[in-house]
Amino acid sequence: MVDQTHPLLRNLNTQQCEAVTVADGPVLVLAGPGSGKTRVLTHRIAWMLSEIQTPAWQILAVTFTNKAARQMRERLTTMVGRETALDMSVGTFHATCARILRREAEHTRFSRDYLILDADDQLALMKLVVKELGLDDKKYRPAALLNAVSQAKNELLTPEQYPIRTYHDEIVARAFTRYQAALRSSNALDFDDLLVEPVRLFQTEAELLEKYRRRFRYILVDEFQDTNLAQYVLLRLLTQEHRSLYAVADEDQSIYSWRGADYRNIRRLRQDYPELTQILLTENYRSTEVILNAAQAVIAHNPDRTPKQLFTKKKGGATITLREAYDEQEEAAFVAREIQSLQRTGKALNEIAVMYRTNAQSRALEETFIREKLPYRLIGGVRFYARKEIKDVLAYLRLAQNSDDNISFQRVVNVPARGIGTRTLATIVESATQANCSAYQAAQQLLQERALGSRAERPVQFFLSLVAGWQEARESMTVVALLDRILGEVDYQSFLRDGSDEGESRWENVLALRAVTAEKPDLTLIDFLTEVALVADVDDIDEEVRAVTLLTLHSAKGLEYPIVFITGLEEGLLPHSRSIEDSPEAVAEERRLFYVGITRAEERLYLSYAFRRGWYGNSDPTGPSRFLGDLPNTGLANPKARSNNRSQGWGGSSWKTAPTQAAPARRERTSIQPRFQRGQRVHHRRFGDGAVQESVIEGNEEIVTVLFFDNRIGVKQFLASMAPLEPAAEH
Repeated sequence: MVDQTHPLLRNLNTQQCEAVTVADGPVLVLAGPGSGKTRVLTHRIAWMLSEIQTPAWQILAVTFTNKAARQMRERLTTMVGRETALDMSVGTFHATCARILRREAEHTRFSRDYLILDADDQLALMKLVVKELGLDDKKYRPAALLNAVSQAKNELLTPEQYPIRTYHDEIVARAFTRYQAALRSSNALDFDDLLVEPVRLFQTEAELLEKYRRRFRYILVDEFQDTNLAQYVLLRLLTQEHRSLYAVADEDQSIYSWRGADYRNIRRLRQDYPELTQILLTENYRSTEVILNAAQAVIAHNPDRTPKQLFTKKKGGATITLREAYDEQEEAAFVAREIQSLQRTGKALNEIAVMYRTNAQSRALEETFIREKLPYRLIGGVRFYARKEIKDVLAYLRLAQNSDDNISFQRVVNVPARGIGTRTLATIVESATQANCSAYQAAQQLLQERALGSRAERPVQFFLSLVAGWQEARESMTVVALLDRILGEVDYQSFLRDGSDEGESRWENVLALRAVTAEKPDLTLIDFLTEVALVADVDDIDEEVRAVTLLTLHSAKGLEYPIVFITGLEEGLLPHSRSIEDSPEAVAEERRLFYVGITRAEERLYLSYAFRRGWYGNSDPTGPSRFLGDLPNTGLANPKARSNNRSQGWGGSSWKTAPTQAAPARRERTSIQPRFQRGQRVHHRRFGDGAVQESVIEGNEEIVTVLFFDNRIGVKQFLASMAPLEPAAEH
């Protein structure tokens, strides 16, 4: 029996104490939302240091965001002292792997000063690949090809191993091969490479693997359900012998399969570590009983999960408001009015978050907030480090670090304009492709051969000399001093400050970047560029800003707010139409996404959906999300709102909540006969031809789901009595 009067255990509940003091070995802590998992992780590390006498340098704690890593290190500094905290390795998977690869660069295919391409740079590189391969970028979209390559890397596949079953697969394999070659010629890695390369390193270098097994004798992982296969294999390689893997997870919060996360790694963990100790954390410290009961009622319908009966001491609580609006404008107006009402009761704007499934949904909210003069901040919009002027300046710094960076070279070779036209750049790029070298090297060779023409030679030579000078100076200058030199030599200030307000704003952004470099005088250029590349949207959130937070449900993971609005709770949005087409598991992830949104709320929760929603300039009828049917009546202020009875106002018929897989809904008896059948070809006046995926009778209406042959349209759902939809044979 553990003595809970111990200073490290005094403020923990029984389950948390068990998780903190558990014996060494593989451990899985299944932590419900708001159950204090960060506290458990930090107290576990402090317990290992003080009671088990674990050397701090042998501890590796891995998180998924820089913000979480920073918070963990701050807490540990308070608990165990700054010197001990600095001896531990605490950081994200990507940052940890980046350090390993720099340290062991001699064993890799790239040099120590490799660059990390962020998401924008990766897409830019794939666009160049598509162009070089002569592909139609409308048919083979660079973003889709990049996603396919990323998924392959997450599965630890090389271009040579990529499975080819169709012609499209062959195109992906070609793009994959060229993309990797382009990365190598630029001495660069993308985010996936940061995970894949250490795995390959440890699989081929036995002595190196043993070195890091001794170095990271104790490994603790937060948000384990968000790991992909590459991350799981990496952890298994490092812990296969000493078995000291401490994983904190929650299958119910696995919402990132689209970027490779696989909650089935929890199943793999149980199989590969049969001696695993499993501990449940079920006391929720965040939400009221009403909110928690609603969340549990929703998630209970998902299969393949560990049942957890969460509880809270915050008994009762405000009932949940469920609102049906006519369209997205009325929905946004409802949200704004409620926020203004909350303000009058003393609630601060930074205590309020409005969440939605897709970024496009923010438009109606933003327009209404601007009109109502409600301050807001948009998470997931144009990030600071993604702004054009910041990308330009960072490209200059990256060239100072690595002149072979093709993306940066092409970005700023003529910014500001210095007489290097598109034809000259095309010549350089083509020469680089043929010679399998970087654009910088190709430009040098073309100058030696006097192959650029007299007009282009001088500006190209001038640009190359600038880069060479920065590279020579970088070792002896701080980052801020180097930045000042670059800005002065390219006269970037004059380029931006063109007399417009926008120009002034852009120069202010550059000065803000300069301030960041000035705050870190001891950081080397490569370390600074690594930090910038690994910054995520959530790391930029300033919780003190007096504004309402607008963000997607995916971005809300790990955050909490006293008051939460979840908007757009309609079939086709949540669950998203793509998941409905895909598989039951895809719908199950959408349910987990709704669960994550609900559990962000501490005190009050507002849910809303619209009768009609505008897409592609048109406004189509929608139906309330099937997930709303699982909410308990006792927690809803207005449970009848789920029935979508539109007798008040603008008419229409009654929609029932679509059935869930676990609890099929009982359909009402009706005398209406369906006009459309599954597989039938149909024609819509605006959207053209398509095929019926499903036709069901709900109440007195036929609801038709159509997959349109125009990929820009996709899947849409209609009320047959209202839509201009006819059998194709009639046209």
